[in-house]
Amino acid sequence: MTLPALPVDVLRAALGDRVQTNVSLAPYTSARIGGPAEFLVSAGSADELAEIVSLLWAQGLPYQILGGGSNVLISDKGLRGVTVLNRAKAVAFEAGPQPRVWAESGVVFSNLANRTATKGLGGLEWAATVPGTVGGAIYGNAGAFGGDTAASLVWAEVLTGNGRERWPVEKFEYGYRRSALKSAGPKAAVLSAELRLNNATKEAVAVKIEQLSRQRKASQPPGASMGSMFKNPEGHYAGRLIEAAGLKGARIGKAEISPLHGNFFINHGQTRAADVRALIELARRTVAEKFGVELELEIELVGEW
Repeated sequence: MTLPALPVDVLRAALGDRVQTNVSLAPYTSARIGGPAEFLVSAGSADELAEIVSLLWAQGLPYQILGGGSNVLISDKGLRGVTVLNRAKAVAFEAGPQPRVWAESGVVFSNLANRTATKGLGGLEWAATVPGTVGGAIYGNAGAFGGDTAASLVWAEVLTGNGRERWPVEKFEYGYRRSALKSAGPKAAVLSAELRLNNATKEAVAVKIEQLSRQRKASQPPGASMGSMFKNPEGHYAGRLIEAAGLKGARIGKAEISPLHGNFFINHGQTRAADVRALIELARRTVAEKFGVELELEIELVGEW
């Protein structure tokens, strides 16, 4: 009697030596923190990403798509199932009175913004210092300096259980660091997107990006971090609340709440995810006790805790 193939065996049969096992995920995250992936596979294009995710759905395998690795804290135990590295990075520009850029979801958003600048195209200056990928930005409605994904997105190609669909921006139901994909969590994967631009000059766009970059460097700390840890509560700034609570510079292990900005948690080398998690709970508890404000995470905790 022939035994049925295990789901992982089907995955290996389809993808061959592209499937790696027990790979540390720390190098693939902006904070340089995280345990191992049980299985790791890289997607080099939107078509490959759709193929891999469709296969994972068909086999019922748990998975996590990882782009730039910002805005996530991966547990020390790592991730069960399959981690898909999104390396889909094709880009195409459309000139004219209403210029556009099409980008696959693995494109680093800040790189895309700087690339549009070299063509004398504006509209994405706000994204020039935003960490992460286009796919991550669409998922979480990334934003900075008064701009956000919701205002720039025209449509995105999304893989769902019905196949590849083109979603107009309205379908994402965007709010502050929120989207239909993030809040409801339907079975879906962002493959690519078209973003609106405007005609400008290389010089004008470069000047604006330089201004925003200086502003970012003056207010946000260097070093390995996940980006902003908490959403800003209505009427407050998370960083100011954490500072007022006396927590700037607080450390657990090699994880520190930045002395420069209270909403950034810094990895000072070989930091455990558990220590960052403990700092998160310290900040939440102290701010709630002192000010009656509940801090909501902007990052996502993934893996086994």
